[in-house]
Amino acid sequence: MQAALPYVIITAIVVSLVLMKVNLRLGSPLLSILDRWLRWLVFAFGGAQVCTEFKLIDRPYWVIAVVLFVGWFLIETLYNWLAISAHSLSSLPLFPRYSVNATGEEWPVQPRFLRDREWLRAEGFRQVQALKAEIGGGVYLRVSVYHDAQAEVRVQVTFIPQGNGALAVCHAITSVAADGSRYLTDNLHVPFGGFYPENWFVERAPWCRALPKLIARHHARLQRAGVTPVPFTTEPLADFNAVQRELDQVNTELGFLHPQGKREDLGKFTHEGRYRLWKEIWMLNYLGRSARYE
Repeated sequence: MQAALPYVIITAIVVSLVLMKVNLRLGSPLLSILDRWLRWLVFAFGGAQVCTEFKLIDRPYWVIAVVLFVGWFLIETLYNWLAISAHSLSSLPLFPRYSVNATGEEWPVQPRFLRDREWLRAEGFRQVQALKAEIGGGVYLRVSVYHDAQAEVRVQVTFIPQGNGALAVCHAITSVAADGSRYLTDNLHVPFGGFYPENWFVERAPWCRALPKLIARHHARLQRAGVTPVPFTTEPLADFNAVQRELDQVNTELGFLHPQGKREDLGKFTHEGRYRLWKEIWMLNYLGRSARYE
């Protein structure tokens, strides 16, 4: 078994490189999770193999592998913590303001995206508004918003640019009850870590990438809760920006964010906020799970 280990490690390296290359085109969070695990294991077992072969460390192979496994965790924890601190002190908006996308509905010309658009149209959803929000440096989130025939279910399709040049897509399904309660079902894989208002019922399912399944999941939640949604009466632009302001206020009141007047000196996130965000980054990056918001 030990004689075959170098070949297993080499195979894992090759698979990781292939996944990285494929994901440049797909931008899939699921492939990203698999690739991260492979890199972590290659670092631990490959590093232990090198140390053993070249007699760099006089310890048993499994001890070196465990130490390197923990070392990866510590290194990435430090990296994530520094990234959170940098974001906290940066001028990048945490809750960006949306504006109308003057160029209209912008769907990337890729079959996997266009299949979702055609499915929405076939199911009777109509496109009601195209929006965008700058997240810094001239980089925009682009959003296409759809309503069902009764305007009781709002589908938000968000295209998120990735650092590697790929484009990821996330979906958010929203319904509002007569008492003002908001039911949100999404598959966002972007860490949030904060708080939602008390009358929000949020279920985040990063593993559920298929839009039809996510909408079915949303309808099942409404049925279990015995909720009959009411039609949306405000246009998405006004609703989205009102929601952004409400989220900022709630997270400031609950201690996730510093008050506006202190953010220039202390940053956006409180110490508790940084910890919550760090924890959710780990959960999303390696388990594909977010915090529970219900």
